[in-house]
Amino acid sequence: MRVVVQRSLKSSVSVDGKLINKIDSGLMLLVGIAVDDTTKDIDWMVNKVLNLRIFDDENGVMNKSILDVGGEILSISQFTLQADTKKGNRPSYINAMKGEDANILYEEFNKKLNEKIKTYPGVFGADMLIDIQNVGPTTIILDSK
Repeated sequence: MRVVVQRSLKSSVSVDGKLINKIDSGLMLLVGIAVDDTTKDIDWMVNKVLNLRIFDDENGVMNKSILDVGGEILSISQFTLQADTKKGNRPSYINAMKGEDANILYEEFNKKLNEKIKTYPGVFGADMLIDIQNVGPTTIILDSK
């Protein structure tokens, strides 16, 4: 499982010109589920995202987590994070879990995050337009493997 974590001032997701979800201060997540991911990967990733210390403390040092500062999470499914680009110039997505199975794990991931921090999803499988104001910029790539 791969997740791109971005510290965000504001983020939103729209489909076909319609606003689906938005957050103010918090985290914007791009979530890629791999063919061999399990609930163990979900649990590891939830713990890592919730406890990742990328928010400033009183001294301006990245020392606080989303749990410490509050805020919200916008979680967007993105199978292209599982792209294999080792051969040629056309990415292979053979490592990305397919449709319904990936959606089950994506929803489980969001449900577990939502138990601790208000989490808003995108629309699984849709062609989404994502707007983000990345603070810092702060972008961290996590991989459960």
